[in-house]
Amino acid sequence: MLLLAAETGAEEVIPRGLEAEDWIKAGIILVAALVGARILQALIERGATRRDIDLPLVPLLARSIRNLVILTGFLAGLASLNVQLGPLLGALGIGGLAVAFAAKTILENLFASILLRTRRPIRRGDQISSIDCEGTVEEINLRVVVLRTYDGERLFLPCLEVLGHPIVNHTVNGVRRTTLTVGVAYDTDLDEAARVLEGALGDAPGVRTDPPAEVWVEQFGESSINFAVRFWHDPDIATLWRVRSEVARSVKRHLDEAGITIPFPQRTVGFLDPQVTRGLSGLPGR
Repeated sequence: MLLLAAETGAEEVIPRGLEAEDWIKAGIILVAALVGARILQALIERGATRRDIDLPLVPLLARSIRNLVILTGFLAGLASLNVQLGPLLGALGIGGLAVAFAAKTILENLFASILLRTRRPIRRGDQISSIDCEGTVEEINLRVVVLRTYDGERLFLPCLEVLGHPIVNHTVNGVRRTTLTVGVAYDTDLDEAARVLEGALGDAPGVRTDPPAEVWVEQFGESSINFAVRFWHDPDIATLWRVRSEVARSVKRHLDEAGITIPFPQRTVGFLDPQVTRGLSGLPGR
């Protein structure tokens, strides 16, 4: 019989004199725990499938609960044998603490992944911006969020970093707004220009009518009065580029037909009198 006791008479971890029925009882407890753990795992996975929970996370949680049930059954079996669990649990606690410190980053990303999957601010297929990165979500695994950038590259962002920074989900609402700045000459009738721009938006393919587009006078620029042309479209990046291009083409065509000028940037250059220039050259520091 294996004894974990000192010669000084310390209490035995595994006591002497165990009979066959004690081992049978412990075996029954362990088998019941194994069977119960398997059944519980199957029930969790089936329930998650019905509730449309993110499937890659379900096996991890189900296995963790299964292992916890098995561990509980194992400890209960040892307790039925009158095994002293104090030294064993102490050793397991110290070892688990050491592992936790060694795997701190892994555990942090694991918990962040669980939060991302349960709270679900992003899902597979969403187009997002986070940590100055943009792309389509391909996968959320136990360590990283995998993005496919708009240039076709794969980008791996740690789950903890994504969770700790603002996340902009461009596609979750099913619609997106773009603003195009259009400048007209200072002698332009602004009411007429606004009507022309609204007509241009109505003729541009891909612009949604609900919510309606808007045309606002934005600011007085250096060479033009600038309008903010705001319109809604489908949220994906490909549609954004296509519709913005269609709006720009339509705006240019309608302004040309209405005789409204989009001015070039202008600068006024003047020449100082030579005597003034000589006077400036005598100032301190020149």
